[in-house]
Amino acid sequence: MTTEATRRRPGTPCWVSLMVHGLDATQDFYRELFGWEFVPGPQPLGPYVRALLDGKEVAGIGQLPPDRHLPIAWTTYMASDDVDETAEQIRMCGGTIGVGPLDAADAGRLVIAADPEGAVFGVWQAAAHTGTALFGTHGTPVWNELMTRETAAVGKFYQSVFGYDLEPVVSADFDYLTLHLENRPVASIHGVGHSLPRDRGSHWMTYFEVEDPDAIAATVVDLGGHVVREPCEGTSGRLATVADPEGAVFTIVRTARQD
Repeated sequence: MTTEATRRRPGTPCWVSLMVHGLDATQDFYRELFGWEFVPGPQPLGPYVRALLDGKEVAGIGQLPPDRHLPIAWTTYMASDDVDETAEQIRMCGGTIGVGPLDAADAGRLVIAADPEGAVFGVWQAAAHTGTALFGTHGTPVWNELMTRETAAVGKFYQSVFGYDLEPVVSADFDYLTLHLENRPVASIHGVGHSLPRDRGSHWMTYFEVEDPDAIAATVVDLGGHVVREPCEGTSGRLATVADPEGAVFTIVRTARQD
């Protein structure tokens, strides 16, 4: 069943966005992979499009200036009622501000920040654009997870900034926190220690719902991307980690509720 979204409680992941060098080629890739269509979006940082499914906004893709050689990665945005105040809280808690706060035309106001471990995330104060507007169908974001070295210190950072309740998984060999708002899980933090990729460091991972992870992983390869982690069964369903042709890594998952 698909659902539409409205304005989110502060701290709720509300949008995912990708900055790339080849905007046209990237649109072609995700159009083939997820069935996305594209419309122009606000362009405070350069050319930018919004991806649609069934006419509903699900993600954004922007183009980097030619001289900007930044890591190509999906960015998770958290909702805020006052992005300037949230930016100040991020600084006070040991994070850094990379972009903003700035207005995205009449769509809203944003900041791009990094937590104390260097993981980049966004904060979105909604105006005309409230964020991802469709869930629960092929090609829509379904979950966001922070991959980092250990959860304790960085968990306290996100708790202080966004007011999450932290629910740890009690295990001798599994370092994992679920972030809750109003008794509802909204995101997670996975401490992977030395297994954290050296070339990426701490990072937020976007999970996209798909009907058949094995088939989609094969399609990623056919379209010029590659498979980072082969399809397997996980606690949330069957999943695989893949990368698009510019190297942006994301996870595709068929959640258990679809079976």
